[in-house]
Amino acid sequence: MDIELWWPKLMPSTREWLMQNNGDAVPPEFVSEIARAGGEIDPDSETDQPGTYLSDDDVDWVETRANEEEPT
Repeated sequence: MDIELWWPKLMPSTREWLMQNNGDAVPPEFVSEIARAGGEIDPDSETDQPGTYLSDDDVDWVETRANEEEPT
């Protein structure tokens, strides 16, 4: 499911954390919340660092959202 579909289902505090820590490893409790909202992120999927990260496209989307731009 695309991020624009599951993003509104996250708690505001989770969305804020993701915007403030965009590109960082996502804590397990947020990974679970994202999964419950319909998002899919895989551990170690797009980085050599251990942990669970959003995809590059999702990181770009969050950055756009954090900058209050219209996501594409």
